Amino acid sequence: MTAGETATLAESHTEMTEIVLPNDTNTYGRVLGGAVLHWMDVCGAIAAMRFASEDVVTASMEHVDFKSPIDLGEVVVVEAYVYETGDTSIEVTVAVRAENPKAGTERDTTSSFFTFVAVDDDGEPTPVPDLDCPTEAERRLRRTALDDRAAELERLVERMES
Repeated sequence: MTAGETATLAESHTEMTEIVLPNDTNTYGRVLGGAVLHWMDVCGAIAAMRFASEDVVTASMEHVDFKSPIDLGEVVVVEAYVYETGDTSIEVTVAVRAENPKAGTERDTTSSFFTFVAVDDDGEPTPVPDLDCPTEAERRLRRTALDDRAAELERLVERMES
């Protein structure tokens, strides 16, 4: 990567879909939390790789609340995009929603913020492009992610103080 190189938020946008099958469920017919976390990590990593044009490794994942169960037979949609970068790090927001194709309904189920580090062929951290948000839609998505992360960090501080 050369100094001053940029990539857009839109270039990182990634959406994955899965159908909840029996192997992904617990004894209540609901998707296992570990399966959801796996899908989130994969989708986030793809967004980061698309953005950086490099391999990435997961450095951290912030707090996750499972807000709504996802049932056997439902469709899981995982969406991710880059909202901030460092020298070698890439911040990605990942959101999950469930769709019931029979009822035509959908609901948000969880979200989190991931940090990935771009690595070269030797597995060493490597520089990433600067984030560019040339459209109003991209700027709005970035602002939403930054605001949501700040709110999540405030909630974390409150939990730690109580």
